[in-house]
Amino acid sequence: MPPDVEVVIFDCDGVLVDSEMLACRSLAETLTRHGMPFGIEDVFERFLGRSFALVEAHYLECTGNPMPEAFRDDFRRRIEGVFATDLLPMAGAIDVLQGLDRPFCLASSSDPARLRVTLRAAGLAERFGDRVYSASQVARGKPAPDLFLFAAESMGAAPARCLVIEDTVPGVLAGKAAGMTVWGFTGGSHCVGRDIGRKLEEAGADRVFDRMSAFFEG
Repeated sequence: MPPDVEVVIFDCDGVLVDSEMLACRSLAETLTRHGMPFGIEDVFERFLGRSFALVEAHYLECTGNPMPEAFRDDFRRRIEGVFATDLLPMAGAIDVLQGLDRPFCLASSSDPARLRVTLRAAGLAERFGDRVYSASQVARGKPAPDLFLFAAESMGAAPARCLVIEDTVPGVLAGKAAGMTVWGFTGGSHCVGRDIGRKLEEAGADRVFDRMSAFFEG
């Protein structure tokens, strides 16, 4: 780890928890159920790493109407159900958190309610406490730098002394735009066969690694 790093900022989905496949499948099913046929690859391409506000904007564009609460409720139930039975921490993630000798936090595109469900289901809630920041707290989600800058300010660290761990192109772009060191992580099940590492490097990732056990090698 770079010696000048004061704070490590983790993304959640696809970094701390292997959830992207579960979440994207749930969103594709919900969109299809509500009259907007989407496959999981379509969801990956359009929404991966971005906030739910983009889904709401897409719904409005396609239907001419604001997203109804029934859609949100349906998606929330699907997520909560699948996370309760299938969600696990990313292999090696807990070892990394235990081994860090400096402060760390979480900054995610997910809304606070989903983050609470995710962290509880994966047994990570107590490890972060109130050091959890959501795109709902800033004006612009990833790939804008707002969320990472907010997290750095909340943690009392200069952006240049923050290390971001991200698994998506929007996340890498956001971290670099914030002036931070960014490591791309490709150990999630959603990365298999998608050449994600190359895409993260092209987006500006300073390092790409594919297993949490290699975290302290960089």
